[in-house]
Amino acid sequence: MADKDPVIAVVGPTAAGKSDLALELALRFGGEVVGCDALQVYRHMAVGTAKTPPAARRGIPHHLIDVREPHEEFTAGDYQRLARAAIREIRLRGNLPVVAGGTGFYLKALFEGLFDGPERSDPLRRRMKRVIGRKGPEVLHRALARVDPESASRIGAKDAGRIIRAYEVYLLSGRTMTWWQSRPRDAFSGVRRLKIGIDLPRELLYARIDRRVERMFAGGLLEEVRALLDRCPPSCQAFRAIGYRQAAEYLQGRIGLDRAIESTQQESRRYAKRQLSWFRVDGEILWLDGRAEAAELAHQAAAAVSRFLREE
Repeated sequence: MADKDPVIAVVGPTAAGKSDLALELALRFGGEVVGCDALQVYRHMAVGTAKTPPAARRGIPHHLIDVREPHEEFTAGDYQRLARAAIREIRLRGNLPVVAGGTGFYLKALFEGLFDGPERSDPLRRRMKRVIGRKGPEVLHRALARVDPESASRIGAKDAGRIIRAYEVYLLSGRTMTWWQSRPRDAFSGVRRLKIGIDLPRELLYARIDRRVERMFAGGLLEEVRALLDRCPPSCQAFRAIGYRQAAEYLQGRIGLDRAIESTQQESRRYAKRQLSWFRVDGEILWLDGRAEAAELAHQAAAAVSRFLREE
C-alpha cells in the first residue's frame, strides 16, 4: 500500500443511519463500502440485519457482506484479515474505502489490531457450550463478571460467542481479556483514518429502533427466520441474534407476536446503549448531529471528508 492511504469509517449505534451515509460518501468520493457488522457477514440474514438491498446500492461495491453461512463461525480475527485485504484491494483500484457499521470490536481489530492471547481450546469451548445449552449464556456471563468485570460490562449477557472467548482467555492464561487487550497489537500500518459518528438524542434513537423493529417484523423477518429454521441447526448463529431469536420463539409457539416485537425492541435499545458506551470513549470520532435532514448530514460529512483528503 502507498504510505498513509486514507480510509473513512462511519460509525454509531444501530438505526442511526450509518449505511445510508456511507453509501452517499462512497458515491461522492469514488468509494467502495466495507461492512463492519458482526451479523451482516452471514448469508440469508438480510431483513433482521438491515442490509442495504443490492438494488439500493446504486452500483457501489459492498464488501464483508454475505461471506459466511449462518452456522459458520466468524471471529474478529477473520474480520480483521478480510477487511484489511478488501481495503488494500480498494486502494489498488484507486478508490476510497468507506467502512460502515456498529460493531466496535471489529473496528478496533481492523485499525488497532488484536491481542496476542492464547489459542482457542476446542475441548474447553465444547464444555462451555454445553453449559450454555443447559443453563443459558447468562450463567457464563456472571462467571466472567466475577473475574473480568470490565470485559463483562462490554459484552451482552446473551452474546455467547464473545462470552466464551473472554472466559476462555482467562481460564487458559490466568489473565483477563482486559489485560491482554492492553498489550501491544498488530496495528494496520500505512493508513490514516477519519471516523465519522452519527449522534442522536437517546429518545430519538430509541424511537427509530422501535420503528425499525416493527418494519422488520412486518417486512419479512418471520419468513426469513422460517427459512433459517429449515436450513440451520438450533446452534446456528442466527438464533442467538437479536430479533432472530424472538422470531424463532414466536414461530415455535413459545411466545406471542407482540412479546416477540417488544423483546426485540428492548434488547435492541440495550445493544444501542452498549454501542454508544463503546464509541463514546473513542476520541478520534468526529460526531455529527443525526437530527439533521439526510441531505444536510451528508453535506457535513462530505465537507469533513474533503478536508481530510486535502491533508494528504
